[in-house]
Amino acid sequence: MTQDLAALAAELEDMAAADHRAAAKGYSDDPAEQLAWRRLTARHGDRLGEIMDQHGWPTAELVGEEAARAAWLIAQHADRHLGIQRRARRLMEQAVETGKASPRDLAFLRDRTLVNEGRKQIYGTQIAGVRDGSPVPWPCEHPGRMDALRAEVGIEPFADHVARHAPA
Repeated sequence: MTQDLAALAAELEDMAAADHRAAAKGYSDDPAEQLAWRRLTARHGDRLGEIMDQHGWPTAELVGEEAARAAWLIAQHADRHLGIQRRARRLMEQAVETGKASPRDLAFLRDRTLVNEGRKQIYGTQIAGVRDGSPVPWPCEHPGRMDALRAEVGIEPFADHVARHAPA
């Protein structure tokens, strides 16, 4: 079993590395590159569904810290697999309750899922676009409480995030 889990960890890490290499293609002006990104994230979403069928949420305890973070990234980018995102969110919620997953990562996945459902996000982690050179979040459920909610899960204030990512 240990060898199987090591292979699973390596697979998750390889999937995340491929995701990182291809992520910019999702924003390309070239439709073929956009399609390649969509296909990659769809394949990864399918595989994450199979992994969740077999193992539940791949926690750090199960597959190691890096592979657990890779599973989160795969779920985060599974935008065309809303069912996979919802399921990953539910399993991560259970893992967070038992201290086996990151509340911060769960916050990002919650927001991503809510935005993909056409609902208001909670933490302001998902960016709708850029206005006057600054990122603008998708609508938030409680914009006046956004930074307090972010702090509860270990996310920096939105203004600090904007300042770090402002064009030089």
